[in-house]
Amino acid sequence: MDRHEHWDRVYRRNAASAVSWYQPDATLSLNLIRRVTSDRGAAIIDVGGGASTLVDGLLDAGYRNLTVLDLSGSALAVAQRRLAVRAREVSWVEGDVLTEPFAPSSFAVWHDRAVFHFLTDARDRTAYVEAARRAIRPGGHVIVASFAIDGPTRCSGLEVVRYSPEAMHSQFGSDFRLLDSVREEHHTPSGAMQPFVYCLCRLGG
Repeated sequence: MDRHEHWDRVYRRNAASAVSWYQPDATLSLNLIRRVTSDRGAAIIDVGGGASTLVDGLLDAGYRNLTVLDLSGSALAVAQRRLAVRAREVSWVEGDVLTEPFAPSSFAVWHDRAVFHFLTDARDRTAYVEAARRAIRPGGHVIVASFAIDGPTRCSGLEVVRYSPEAMHSQFGSDFRLLDSVREEHHTPSGAMQPFVYCLCRLGG
């Protein structure tokens, strides 16, 4: 089963509010995005956003140049149904971040909560970083969240890579300046606690 089939099956078999990574409100992500840009017209992409409620919060905050990318069309459809007519205000892309032909310097902010930690192959991580470097404008920001070093070793039946802030930054390299890192204690719908680490980086300078 390829990754597209895996994630489509997850969202066909489970309610979006039942999966372990579900957040009623993506408060930390929204606050980090607000921190790096007050420009409501800034181009923002949520990589692996799928059914995430971050897009709702961004629309509520007045951001109007939003793209949500996900491997799973089923996950994207959940968010589109939830947003109803407001879904027309968002660009929806069913695709793979590793191969999506992003136009150079397309985005001011690149956000990813829980895609990067599924990239267990070093070649895939390199492809991801190259995609981000190409798609983000100089001076733009990357916000990437993964399981922290003491987090789970598997998620949704798949192995993951856990990170400290320093280990995460080392994957992106010197082109990206680490500005801050934040730890989040995420409580799953089943009541388990999963520690995440969020890294905020700027491309260049």
